[in-house]
Amino acid sequence: MKKIAILTSGGDCSGMNATIRAVVRTAIATGMEVVGIQKGFAGMVNNWMQPLTVRSVSGIVQRGGTMLKSARCPEMHELDTQKKVVETLKRAGIEGVILLGGDGSLRGAYALHQLGVRIMAIPASIDNDIAYTDMSLGVDTALNNIRYAVDALKDTASSHDRAFVVETMGRNCGYLAVVSAIACGAEFALIPETPFDLDSICIALRKRFNEGRDNSIIMVAEGAGKAEKIAADIKDRIGFETRVMVLGHYQRGGSPTTFDRLLGARFGVAAFERLVAGNSGEMVGLSCGGLAFTQLHELQNAGRKQIDAVVLKLARLLVN
Repeated sequence: MKKIAILTSGGDCSGMNATIRAVVRTAIATGMEVVGIQKGFAGMVNNWMQPLTVRSVSGIVQRGGTMLKSARCPEMHELDTQKKVVETLKRAGIEGVILLGGDGSLRGAYALHQLGVRIMAIPASIDNDIAYTDMSLGVDTALNNIRYAVDALKDTASSHDRAFVVETMGRNCGYLAVVSAIACGAEFALIPETPFDLDSICIALRKRFNEGRDNSIIMVAEGAGKAEKIAADIKDRIGFETRVMVLGHYQRGGSPTTFDRLLGARFGVAAFERLVAGNSGEMVGLSCGGLAFTQLHELQNAGRKQIDAVVLKLARLLVN
């Protein structure tokens, strides 16, 4: 193998650049050429490629986002487009691909693997909803971003006797909301995995106010409901002024934590070594502190990863 490509697909997250850097430096140290594909699968379709060197990845480890950029590419669902990508890679002399991305990107990687492309995948999504890995790239940085924002909110909330409803990302997975609620000492975490009753929540919040508590934080996963509606539903029923903060894409950005920088390096080097060793159609993941490899076809039927029971137990004990 003399030439490989790397791309970042789907939503960006902090730690992607650390992974790119690790792959490029490791590959070049073995005398291999590395090509960066711009804007994910769209770059594969349109042949947007650039050579990557040690110098081109210098100084990126501390940057959030992805130097290769990312974009949605709905046409990758079509077999004709997938075949076009295979031909594009062949013409470019690319013998192997390393892909970073979330659930949809991993499905695209599997489709290319079925068409004969040698490919290794790395889970990169702040939602932490990808099966067969304890943590995906970018999750730790997102949690730290949320923690910083909520800690700051608690200061102003207590100054004005307010309740804040804070909405996190995560699609239909409540991981970010529930873990940040534990870490930040929030009063409630509303997540799609667990039913909740706003009437009971309002009673509990009103009791806190009567006991002299001067603030409340209610974390809401976007899959459980919209923060604005929940805030409107509890307004004037709890004794607090109610405010809303939708964290949105703020959670994705920022300088990656040490954990995500190291995880990106570990994922990148491991994916490269497996690819060179002749493996394909696998995802590298984190399992009990070590690295594990899962066939992409197993991911297709695994469904969305469930929140760990230990985390849910902690939330029941410490939140509210």
